[in-house]
Amino acid sequence: MKRQLFIYGSGRHTVPFLKYMAEATGKQKPNLCFIPTASGEDQSYIDSFYEVCTQINVTPHVLSVWINSYDQKESFEEIIHKMDAIVVGGGNTLNMLAIWKAQGIDSALKSAYDNGVVMGGGSAGSLCWFNAGTTDSRPKELSIVHGMSFINKSHCPHYNSEKSRRPLYQNNILSGKLSDGYACDDRSAIHFINEQVQTSVSLNEENHSYYVHLKNGIIEEKQLENTIIS
Repeated sequence: MKRQLFIYGSGRHTVPFLKYMAEATGKQKPNLCFIPTASGEDQSYIDSFYEVCTQINVTPHVLSVWINSYDQKESFEEIIHKMDAIVVGGGNTLNMLAIWKAQGIDSALKSAYDNGVVMGGGSAGSLCWFNAGTTDSRPKELSIVHGMSFINKSHCPHYNSEKSRRPLYQNNILSGKLSDGYACDDRSAIHFINEQVQTSVSLNEENHSYYVHLKNGIIEEKQLENTIIS
């Protein structure tokens, strides 16, 4: 079974990125599920997901963690395994992962990923799939958070839009606090198949994705070849 992950730098919903995810499923009208845990299930964020979905050929769903057993009779695993693609939103990565672990959602996502459900998202929704990266989920400063390690590399979203992200990410790799990994500008994305880069796509010429690693003790930032989508 082909394992697919599609991640991008910003958590903002865009038609091209969600359309790309939908098409990656190979289904005519896939079930696309938004998980907005990181934003505390912000209603305007959910509304924007539904609005974007009106412009692409999908059946939209939203998975809420704020439920009770009287009203919800399906497990999170049952819901997730009915989907063709899962998109995770931005927000507080640390809190999101803690809730997922408590509810067994992390395990359900891994099982679905291994069985061919396309996974993806931006910001917290991209960081969570990797082994670690920097997050604004704690007070005062960006700090390291450990993800679910679907891909055993580090990750940095918002690479071009937040000035501190790029130097901090590179310094953490240089010091050994983070492994080598992938960074995405806000409007750029990477499609992984079986944990290997398949392609990089972008919404314009100014946004890119990168592989960042150490070479002979020096940080090397390799810009991935981009295809512009709209």
